[in-house]
Amino acid sequence: MTLPVRPSGRTPPPGSASVLVVEDDPGLATQLVRGLSRGGYDVEHVTTGRDALGRSDPDVVLLDLGLPDTDGVDVCRQLRERSGVAIIVVTARGEEPERVLALDAGADDYLVKPFGLAELLARIRAVLRRVRPGGEVLRHGPLTVDLRTRKVSVSGREVALTPKEFDILECLAADPGRVVSRQEILESAWDAHWYGPTKVLDVHVAALRRKLDVPGLIETVYGRGFRLGEL
Repeated sequence: MTLPVRPSGRTPPPGSASVLVVEDDPGLATQLVRGLSRGGYDVEHVTTGRDALGRSDPDVVLLDLGLPDTDGVDVCRQLRERSGVAIIVVTARGEEPERVLALDAGADDYLVKPFGLAELLARIRAVLRRVRPGGEVLRHGPLTVDLRTRKVSVSGREVALTPKEFDILECLAADPGRVVSRQEILESAWDAHWYGPTKVLDVHVAALRRKLDVPGLIETVYGRGFRLGEL
């Protein structure tokens, strides 16, 4: 499979997290480690279930199910029994029974290969929000986005957003200045397998701009996507 990994210039996410990659495919593991490191995460890599269970618990485990020494579902179950670490299963097994087994064993999320780096980073951010009690606060100019309470303010003025508007703004505020593609926003704010019209995104972005009422805050980069501009 091909995992697109491109230098993004991302700064480390607030409260940078540690990630353990449990993957025996050396090519994929290398790309995962490189991409996550560029995303600001502290990354370790192991190739077996035994090594995964022998490590101290990180914040997030990316767990392949097809490990050479044991079934990844058993590893997932043992990790869950001993800690509340966030577990994202990353596997080529996409059938519903496999998903059910992994989720019942304690996985927080399930990502089927092949996948893109942007989607993986979005999934990691999502599980961290669920397991970290303190949450994160993103700031850009007059804009403040509280990821734990899902509250947004501009120059101290609270702005009421719909869930979709908040999710779109979160995608942009996580890395101000970076162009976020339309597809990446749709996958994060709607669904990883969204096949509906992309015009729905334009409607929500227009509403978001009106509510925030900060000229130049959300820029359209034609043919590419959106970004938070310099203020």
